[in-house]
Amino acid sequence: MKTWMKAAATASAMAAGVVFAAPALAQDGSIYIPNLSYRTGPFAATGTPLMNGQRDYITLLNERDGGLNGAKLVYDECETGYNTEKGVECYEKTKANAVVTQPWSTGITLQVLPKSNVDEIPILAPGYGFSAMADGKVFQWAYNPPSSYWDGASMILNHISDNDLSSLSGKKIALLHLDHPYGKEPIPLFEKLAGEHGFTFLPIPVGLTEMQNQAAQWLQIRRERPDYVIMWGWGAMNAGALTEAAKTKYPMDQFLGIWWSGHDGDLKLIGDQGKGYRSISWSVPNSESSLMQDIKTHVVDAGKSQINQAEGEFDSVFYQRGIMISVILVEGIRAAQEEFDTQTPNAEQVRWGLENIKLDEARLKELGAEGMLVPFSTSCADHTGHGGGWMLEWDGSKFVKVSDIIQPDRSAIEPLEEEKAKEYAEANAPWPVNEECEM
Repeated sequence: MKTWMKAAATASAMAAGVVFAAPALAQDGSIYIPNLSYRTGPFAATGTPLMNGQRDYITLLNERDGGLNGAKLVYDECETGYNTEKGVECYEKTKANAVVTQPWSTGITLQVLPKSNVDEIPILAPGYGFSAMADGKVFQWAYNPPSSYWDGASMILNHISDNDLSSLSGKKIALLHLDHPYGKEPIPLFEKLAGEHGFTFLPIPVGLTEMQNQAAQWLQIRRERPDYVIMWGWGAMNAGALTEAAKTKYPMDQFLGIWWSGHDGDLKLIGDQGKGYRSISWSVPNSESSLMQDIKTHVVDAGKSQINQAEGEFDSVFYQRGIMISVILVEGIRAAQEEFDTQTPNAEQVRWGLENIKLDEARLKELGAEGMLVPFSTSCADHTGHGGGWMLEWDGSKFVKVSDIIQPDRSAIEPLEEEKAKEYAEANAPWPVNEECEM
């Protein structure tokens, strides 16, 4: 393994929150972790609480613990507006000193992915990105724990079929999805499972200009009368879809979404009319946990957070999911520190750390986050962990957990991961493959 060190960025502005300073020298003892964020544009309502959560966990460690094992964590945001072109610009702008990149868009992830083997900077995309990135043999620098989009699709189908997909035979399942790489990501698995189990799969795309006016899509839904509508929405699309569903009186107990379609703010727009809507989620908020209480004391009450307390953001699914995402990242960095006996691991060492994460129930309890994140572990060959997820249901005012952990059907997913990873490698040849990885 290479031993060269990546330069880190200055920590001098950490107390002020988001850092936009020029990178400093590595000997300052800091670790530079940029985030390609979006607090502006049509996706800002969902992006902002996630970024606030990520930021506040890093701030907690710096304020409460003096950093991570003595190293200051420098959290830096580069605004993309969820625009792929801007995202690539942000990646190029921040990569020189980064030990990780967090693209925060499947479209940006797909653009950065071919650069990963050249730039040797790990990509961390928790719960998003190209599902085949789970194949660590092919995607040595990309990670999407704790569950992939194909995991999410499988879990939703397992839930509505009571773990018997043959019971869906003859039914019609619509996928209301953003017409964007993110929204198209689950389609290969839905098509595969529809063919195997005899249900009709109906994809219904929503263009970026149609997110707030989905009259045409919901006219199609009324005409097709699907047994279930699964939403793969984001930002303004979620609110638009939920509003139309309530207006047309589509049964909410037949309307389910992926984890990015389970935003408290969107459901609050329709309140009681949204009762019964469900969203699969690999995180569950718990404001009374010791971790959240520490964040309240050291970050929120100390005036170091950007959350909107008046809107109840502290208790929200997305804010606390952002915290869990930073937990995942920090555990990867911590593993690298311990393995290589260094306070400031470089990008290649963090790559090793991210594929040796072990966030089991015992470790989550140590962190004060018991029950807030599905337990999972990564390995050289498995960069996702396939941790599963809980089903959350809107009760009219908040999301509540209504299931135990639902597991994805790995027997259906893993062959597809291997197939699509191989296709990707061949299309981007020469593409290095690590044949030494073992499951």
